[in-house]
Amino acid sequence: MKLLLIVNPASGTRSRLALIPKLCHRLNKAGYEVEARLTRGPGDATRFAADAVKRGFYGVVACGGDGTVNETARALCGTSTALGIIPTGSGNGLARHLEIPVDIASSIKVIAENNIVACDYGTANGQPFFCTFGVGFDAAVSERFARQKRRGLMMYLKSAVDEFVKYSPEEYTIEADGQVITEDAFLVVCCNASQYGNNAFIAPQASITDGLLDLTIVHSGNLITRALLGVDMLTGFIGKNALIHTIRTRSATIRRHGRGSSHIDGDPTQMPETIDIACHPGGIRIFSPTRSTRFRPIFTPMRLAMRDFFYSITRFKSLR
Repeated sequence: MKLLLIVNPASGTRSRLALIPKLCHRLNKAGYEVEARLTRGPGDATRFAADAVKRGFYGVVACGGDGTVNETARALCGTSTALGIIPTGSGNGLARHLEIPVDIASSIKVIAENNIVACDYGTANGQPFFCTFGVGFDAAVSERFARQKRRGLMMYLKSAVDEFVKYSPEEYTIEADGQVITEDAFLVVCCNASQYGNNAFIAPQASITDGLLDLTIVHSGNLITRALLGVDMLTGFIGKNALIHTIRTRSATIRRHGRGSSHIDGDPTQMPETIDIACHPGGIRIFSPTRSTRFRPIFTPMRLAMRDFFYSITRFKSLR
């Protein structure tokens, strides 16, 4: 079984070049024939993955962050070629939703298990997203973060705080599931997966296999209520927050009454005033863990945080 390994050497906070021989060796031991390619700029991962589909590869493994995963995955939609994820980015939202470990050696074991699940993906005006698409505050943070020279969680948090103190809600009209809502909103996010990344849960009950998107509207509120929203995202209680209105839907239309920011899987993107959203059930095959757990507020975020901490102190030994 042939795998194409696509590596973004600049993802996360450390170069991944030294990992390539070890990654190939581990995947070879798991029974795969591996070819590796490095990305040099935007669009490379999509081209490499499309070529692998034409050549009949069994799977394409994206080693990088959510941007690399998105670029790789968009070439695999509607094909029999499966997506593998070795998460080395700053947020790793899709991998974390699927409970693919952020530890490199453990994520390779998921691919070795060869458990492939037909998963949904979404589109915003035809552009695929696999984790989240958003307009408003989260997109403004993505824009600010993209301008930073340094990466990592702390730099993302700094970008969020800097944007938070000056951000003003914008007016949107949302049509979904027979409802029409017009109001000022802090953000509007369409969730295929449950979180942005780093275990920040924006739609804790979202499923990547139910054929629906969780469209989450965060009302404008005030500085204090919006700040408390961050606590609920980290504890998993955001569904009970009074600022939240969630609609589960197969499709939606978002009309912006301003010129706000947009993001796809955490990367800034340009969108017109009217954005058509659609879910594509079972449209992409992904290597996933054989076990999954039901989300529980407090307990699930704590368990995942403890696991991340364990991986952080053992990562230097994980590929020896």
